[in-house]
Amino acid sequence: MVYDALVDSSLLNLLSPSCETFAMGKRGGQPSLSQGEINQLLVRLCQLGRQVVRLKSGDPFIFGRIGSELQALQEAHCYFEVVPGISTALAAPLVAGIPLTDPVWSRGFAVVSGHDLDLLDWEGLARLPTLVVLMGSQHLDEIGRRLHAHGCRGDLPVAIIRWAAQAHQQIWEGTLLSIGRVVKGEDLAPCVMVFGEVVKLRHYLVAEAPFPIAPLLPLVGKTILITRAQDQASPFAHLLQAQGARVLDLPALEIGPPSDWQALDRAISSLEQFNWLILTSANGVTSFLDRLLSQGKDLRALASLKIAVVGRKTAAVLQQRGLQADFIPPDFIADALVEGFPQPLTGQRILFPRVESGGRDLLVQSFSAQGATVTEVAAYESRCPAQADAIAPRYRGFRPDHPGLSIHHHCQYC
Repeated sequence: MVYDALVDSSLLNLLSPSCETFAMGKRGGQPSLSQGEINQLLVRLCQLGRQVVRLKSGDPFIFGRIGSELQALQEAHCYFEVVPGISTALAAPLVAGIPLTDPVWSRGFAVVSGHDLDLLDWEGLARLPTLVVLMGSQHLDEIGRRLHAHGCRGDLPVAIIRWAAQAHQQIWEGTLLSIGRVVKGEDLAPCVMVFGEVVKLRHYLVAEAPFPIAPLLPLVGKTILITRAQDQASPFAHLLQAQGARVLDLPALEIGPPSDWQALDRAISSLEQFNWLILTSANGVTSFLDRLLSQGKDLRALASLKIAVVGRKTAAVLQQRGLQADFIPPDFIADALVEGFPQPLTGQRILFPRVESGGRDLLVQSFSAQGATVTEVAAYESRCPAQADAIAPRYRGFRPDHPGLSIHHHCQYC
C-alpha cells in the first residue's frame, strides 16, 4: 500500500498484518519523497511482482500528480488499473450543504489549485459566480486580495471546509474581507474554499434537511486515542466511530505468554482440587483455555468447577468458548465480585489465572480475608509492543490536554 497524507488513517486498520505500507504524503513544510522517487518506488514494487495499491484521497485526476506516475508505469510495462474517486472540490461543498450551481446564484463554477497564484487568470476567475480553491490554506489572504482587486465585492460570501466529511470536520464562514479574521490562528490545511453567493444557501438547506455529518452524534469533533492491544481495539473503535468520533489507534500494550508456564500447568493438572475458577478479563479466558487445550485436556476437565467472571465482555468471550459463567456480579469491578459472591467463602479453594505482572491485589486479599484459599497463577503477560516506537510518531503533536482529544486507558485487569 502506497498512500498519501490525506487518506483516512482508519483505512489502514483494515489492512492485513502482512501488507507493507509506504507513507508518501506531501504536506507543506514536512519532509517527503520527490514525485520522481515515488514513481520509482511504484515501478520497483511492480517489478518485484507485488500487488500494489496506490491510495489517494478524492479524485486522483484532480491535482493528484497521477499523470507522471502512470507514465512511469507505462514506460516500465507495468499493468495498472485506475479506480475513480470523488474530488473534495465536489464532496466538501456537498457535505457542508453548499450547492456549487443554482439557477439564480450560480450557473457554473471553476476549480483551481492555490499552490501558485501567479499562474491563474484572476480577471477571469473574478467574473465567475462560484470559485472553488483547493490547497490554498497558506494563501487565503492573498486570494482574497486578488479577487477583490479584480472586481469581486468585499461582502462576497466565503466558506472554508476543513477535513471534509470526517468526524473532525470544521466549517468557517465569512466574506471576502472578513474571512481572514474569522480563521485567524486556525490551522486550515487540508481545506476546500468556496467563494460565491451559493454559500448563503447553506443555512436554508442544512436547516431544512440536515446532512449525514450534521453534529447530532455525541462524539462529533472528538478525537479519541485508543491504547489497548491491537487485536482488542477494533470493536471499540467501530463503536466510537459510529458515534461520530475520530479514532486514532496507538497500541500501548500487547498480550503474550508468561515468562514461565509451570504454575499454570500444575494448576491445570490438579483442577479437581479447586471449587471455583475466577476470570477477570477476556485475556484471562483466552489464555487459560488455550493452555488447557495445549495440555491435552478439554472443557470436560472443568466439570467440577464453578466459574465466576468480572464483566459481560469476559462472560461473552467465555460463552464463545462453550462455557457459561455461574456468577457475574452486577457491577464490573472486583469489589462487587467479593461482595455478591453466591456462597460463603470459608473453605473455598479458588483458582485465579491472571496477568503475570499482577495488578490490584484487592480481589485476592478480600477472598483470603473471608476464609478462601486463592491460588494465583500467571496465564499471560502484557508488555509494551515492539513496534511502539515506530507507531508513536504518527501521533506526534496530540496532547492529553488538547480540547478535542480523549485518552482511553486499558482496564486494570487487561
